[in-house]
Amino acid sequence: MHHGIYWTSAIFISVTDIILLTAFPARTAQAGGIDMEKEQIDKLSAFLGENKGKRKFTQSVDLVVNFRNIDFSKQDNRLNMEIKLPYGKGKVSKVMLFSDDAAMSAKASQLGIKVAKSGELASIATDKVKMAELLEYELIAQPALMPQIAKTLGQFLGPRNKMPRPVIGDVSAMIGSMGKSLFVRSKGKYLPTAHCVVGTEQMPQDQIAANIDEVIGAFAKKTGKQNIRSVFIKLTMSSPVRLI
Repeated sequence: MHHGIYWTSAIFISVTDIILLTAFPARTAQAGGIDMEKEQIDKLSAFLGENKGKRKFTQSVDLVVNFRNIDFSKQDNRLNMEIKLPYGKGKVSKVMLFSDDAAMSAKASQLGIKVAKSGELASIATDKVKMAELLEYELIAQPALMPQIAKTLGQFLGPRNKMPRPVIGDVSAMIGSMGKSLFVRSKGKYLPTAHCVVGTEQMPQDQIAANIDEVIGAFAKKTGKQNIRSVFIKLTMSSPVRLI
């Protein structure tokens, strides 16, 4: 079989035909998740041992899931999911709010949240250091600024699944729920890939594995296990390693 991976818009797309049911037999299925087999656990352990701690910041653990036999040009087939991770995404220590709303910005500042105004977007987009720093934050935004953010920063943040979440309701309540909620949306009409954060490199391996199980289980429930082509794990700045 051909074992290639294509790089497309910073997303890893496998062309290997693998039957997911072989990797995840029916006996391992659980309500709300799927248990990884020993082979996948060993791969995860080796990957974390080799790659974590190599950057000056805490890297996210990212999951890349590739699908097949699904027509994402049809609205009903596209992913638009909220997944509750059993162990969260790791400590939410840094949050940035994009906002021109004075009241929202003031409240965010009181909570220790960094605030950036719309007038700063252009300078951020042309500064590689500032762009890289965005990856260290959980990003949220005043809803009215989302189109402008997508235009200036979307090409960089989109493929990394780091586009800001719009602030709905009270900003402090939103911060409280950010640690465990994972939002996954299809990136395009025809791109059969989902890319999401399942933890940080500082989390215990068993917690990362449980989060991965939960995400794969949610995807399998939505699309069918047979339509998940492959699964890759990576850190923010590392190369990917195939789990399935």
